[in-house]
Amino acid sequence: MTVAVKRDGLPEWLLPVLAGAQRIRPEQLSRFLPPPGGGRPSAVLMLFGEGRDGPDLLLTERARSLRSHAGQPSFPGGALDPEDGDPLGGGPVAAALREAREETGLDPSGVLVFATLPAIFIPASGFAVTSVLGWWRRESPVAPVDPAETGAVFRVPLVELADPANRARLKDPSGFTGAAFDVAGRLVWGFTAGVIDLVLRHSGLERPWDTSQRFTLSEEAIQLSRHRLP
Repeated sequence: MTVAVKRDGLPEWLLPVLAGAQRIRPEQLSRFLPPPGGGRPSAVLMLFGEGRDGPDLLLTERARSLRSHAGQPSFPGGALDPEDGDPLGGGPVAAALREAREETGLDPSGVLVFATLPAIFIPASGFAVTSVLGWWRRESPVAPVDPAETGAVFRVPLVELADPANRARLKDPSGFTGAAFDVAGRLVWGFTAGVIDLVLRHSGLERPWDTSQRFTLSEEAIQLSRHRLP
């Protein structure tokens, strides 16, 4: 179920995103939905702001030394801790804001959370991931807090994400083909790209693009995605 947390104070351009989030059904997000009993609860923050080039999204790049998804662009986020609260209540929101602060230095008091999306199950990790949508109404400085966890923090204008020239499909190392975006000098793919793709589509921000176009991961990205420390 999509849960709206607060809506007052949203800029007008975000209202279609809110409406789209309310329309998205679990089966539209992924063919992998949490099994009975859940999976390990986790959450990510999909944070919308207004940068120098207009409305944008905050993304991070995972450190290259991590055990999984090394070097991959992602939303700030991680597993719920006990202090975050009920996984079926406010826990995902608390976890997404906490993880964003720990990864980027973001001040959570400046974020208005306005919706959550149904949880997606990641079979390879056992995580059930809730995407938390927020409006960065009062910005704060952001940068990697721990370089061993976060390699970079960057913002991508929505107009670039919606640009057909920056969009394609990509087959990841597991063999799954999904959405991908070539933006900010980085290739955004996997779970993060899939959520962005759905939000653009259901909010009406998507522009027609060539779905037959394909991106290819570099050999370095393939090796990083398979990277495991002993």
